[in-house]
Amino acid sequence: MISIQIKKLTKRFGSIVALQNLDLTINPGELFFLLGPSGCGKTTLLRCLAGFCKPDEGRIWFGEEEVTQLAAHRRKAGMVFQSYALWPHLTVAQNVSFGLEERRLPRDEIRRRTAAALEAVHMGGFLERKPNQLSGGQQQRVALARALVVRPRCLLLDEPLSNLDARLRLEMRGEIRRVCKEFQLTTVYVTHDQKEALSIADRMAIMDGGRILQIGAPREVYRRPGCRKVAGFVGEADFIPGKVVSGGAGRAVVETALGRIDGTLGDPTLPPKAGDEVTVSIRPECWVLGGEKKAQNCIEGVIGHAVYLGEMAQYDFVCAGVTLKIVELNPRFVGPTTEGRLQASVEPEDAVVLVG
Repeated sequence: MISIQIKKLTKRFGSIVALQNLDLTINPGELFFLLGPSGCGKTTLLRCLAGFCKPDEGRIWFGEEEVTQLAAHRRKAGMVFQSYALWPHLTVAQNVSFGLEERRLPRDEIRRRTAAALEAVHMGGFLERKPNQLSGGQQQRVALARALVVRPRCLLLDEPLSNLDARLRLEMRGEIRRVCKEFQLTTVYVTHDQKEALSIADRMAIMDGGRILQIGAPREVYRRPGCRKVAGFVGEADFIPGKVVSGGAGRAVVETALGRIDGTLGDPTLPPKAGDEVTVSIRPECWVLGGEKKAQNCIEGVIGHAVYLGEMAQYDFVCAGVTLKIVELNPRFVGPTTEGRLQASVEPEDAVVLVG
């Protein structure tokens, strides 16, 4: 297992700055996600790691070796592409063994390692098939086996599940994590799919405009976004503007159009002062609906549009002309029960105060 270190990395395409003075350390054996909207720089960063793209400034290390100027084929990194990039005229076995053939390894070793790599991704019985005889999920497993067979020191994945249907994506998420951990590979995974990242990442970096906005474990990033862009990209959130009344010890009381909200700072290193304008971010599932008014963080309103989904319901909750999104598990306030005014409350640790 190796670490990956990136120091002051910058990449420009003409007047467009794709990566801006970026610093990042990925720990040995970590499954690390680069997450962000299209054009945020995540694929450019992955291509710089792979050696397909040379940075204008900065340095990259794989373990103790600097690889900034090293050619792609000398970096010993396995790459899995969004399009699979399988050769249609070759069999599964030939596609997987191609890298070993290029390295001129003994024939017996090539056969042994090819078979082992395919067994690792549960494709051992498909050696003689052509790619067009495989499903999308099976093709993705072959692409993964081809990356593993050369025994890379790290694995780079570029939106590997984006061409699969929803059911296969769910299945392959777990498979990719299993394989990465089984082979003890330091893995960098690019995606724009938040659920993908939240479900299998060890840590994740949220990118925007060529910069990293926040790094953390999935639970940390989801529950404690450091800024509005992160809160809005990773999951859904209600954003309530207001002014700080008081604060301290990582908390703040915010005066809003819906009343006072006692919340927790998203970034405790940037405590706001009394009078500062802030935004309170609340996940829709954190609201609790009821008939009784709570002493703290309670808002009165009515349910507007409601969508019943069986185990949950999605509500538009209207209060003082503001519409909030509320999700209720095991829903009770659907149909006739939506009539009349209700109370929506939230715990202070679930009301995240964002500065700027």
